[in-house]
Amino acid sequence: MGTPFQRVDPSVYEIRVDGRLDEHWAAWFGGLVLTQGDDGTSTLVGPVADQAELHGLLTRVRDLGVTLVSVRRI
Repeated sequence: MGTPFQRVDPSVYEIRVDGRLDEHWAAWFGGLVLTQGDDGTSTLVGPVADQAELHGLLTRVRDLGVTLVSVRRI
């Protein structure tokens, strides 16, 4: 059992970016589910083990050069 501040189960996150990402990018983002919105955005959804993994995903968004619209835990 972990400390009160340590998550045992991964949280599910939704990362939304501006622009249309092709489906092949899902693998680059650790297999997160990729969907394209009618508003010209793309959304990645899936489990994220911890803050280090979340920061790694956000670094990939930055490295891809797309604009981050939102990040939320769902």
